[in-house]
Amino acid sequence: MQILKKRLATTALGIGLAFSGLAAADQQILIGATSTSSSQYGYYVAVSQIINKLPDLRSSVVETGATVDNLRRILRDQIDFGLVTTNVGYHAYKGEGEFTKRKVDNRLLWVYSMAPQNVVVRKDAGVSSLAELDGKRFNPGITGSATEATTVAVMEALGIEPNYSRGSTTDVVAAVKDNRAIGYVKSGVGNKLDGSSMDIATFTPIGVLSLTDEQASTIREKMPDISVTQVPAGAAEGVPAYQTWAFGLAVHARPGLDEETAYQIVKAVMENPEPQINALSNLKDVDIAELTMEAGTVPLHPGAARYFEEKGIQIPDRLKPQS
Repeated sequence: MQILKKRLATTALGIGLAFSGLAAADQQILIGATSTSSSQYGYYVAVSQIINKLPDLRSSVVETGATVDNLRRILRDQIDFGLVTTNVGYHAYKGEGEFTKRKVDNRLLWVYSMAPQNVVVRKDAGVSSLAELDGKRFNPGITGSATEATTVAVMEALGIEPNYSRGSTTDVVAAVKDNRAIGYVKSGVGNKLDGSSMDIATFTPIGVLSLTDEQASTIREKMPDISVTQVPAGAAEGVPAYQTWAFGLAVHARPGLDEETAYQIVKAVMENPEPQINALSNLKDVDIAELTMEAGTVPLHPGAARYFEEKGIQIPDRLKPQS
């Protein structure tokens, strides 16, 4: 009996060591996404699924506060890459704005979409213009997100001072439903409102506020890091055409991410569009490589640049890898 117990123990130890060796052979990739209630979270789940089909790589998606939170995690090497908007990524890389005291070296992998910033309000709030948000209980975007940082900057540029209500998407959606906040700003999905906005619409009628031409001119003059975009009618049922500010949704990495790993990830993502389109239908007509060259704002990670160069894609000077 003692001999049998020793053999079983030895066998169990051997199996444990074997599995330990297999786990050690796989490089673990952590992806910083956003709130699980956001449609963008599903995109990063799709990216993770693509990566998990690669040999020796295993990835996991982490729920975060989106761009600003992801940049902080990149700075601390807590994630390998994640959602970073083109405007805030640029400020972090240059050490501007809120990153003046501590810039964040972050490198571009790809840009996958443009994100109109929709100012969604309850119709019964009686607010029909951005100027009327002054003093109103209003959420600028989920805490730590690029939407929040950009909305605050836009409102300052336009001389508007809402009474800001902060929190996660879940908190804010509940606050708008309960009329504890009259509205919020949320990134759109292409030219459609985000799922959380549609959730609110099932409880109370909503509207989307538009920039006036004068306000649009002010933003173009004072905030060259973002764009003004025209959204056609139909962002949601009964919503007319409007104009708002926008930035690119991008995937940025920590500079220390291994070049070969970055190359394999970018290659896999560029050559497997279907899972991404299934996650975000608006990507069906998007040439991600072309959009990356047009909308990217920080230098490419060397691994990403290597893939694009192999495909004969001309990389603009501003995006060429830096040491």
